[in-house]
Amino acid sequence: QVQLVESGGGLVQAGGSLRLSCAASGRTLSSYDMAWYRQPPGLQREFVAAISWSGGSTHYADSVKGRFTISRDDVKNTVYLQMNSLKPEDTAKYYCNNYGSLDGWGQGTQVTVSS
Repeated sequence: QVQLVESGGGLVQAGGSLRLSCAASGRTLSSYDMAWYRQPPGLQREFVAAISWSGGSTHYADSVKGRFTISRDDVKNTVYLQMNSLKPEDTAKYYCNNYGSLDGWGQGTQVTVSS
């Protein structure tokens, strides 16, 4: 069974940057389309960004397009989310998972953006 461990979150001022990592164990990620999701306080979890199994295709929520970049390193079995120009509305707990058929959720990593 795959275990997904997210890291890299923190407190940052508006306009700042963070890089999130999602390390997998128990299964190789190389055959899977992967995605980042987030759950703002008091709201439902939402899609943020996805990357195809080959890394050749990416897809973003409109709210993050042009600011966030998803990437993957299949040698390290890790997926990344580079977040630039952060806004207070990006405050959420961030999770990674398959894009499509979901596995169990990890513990997530908290991102807090102050104004």
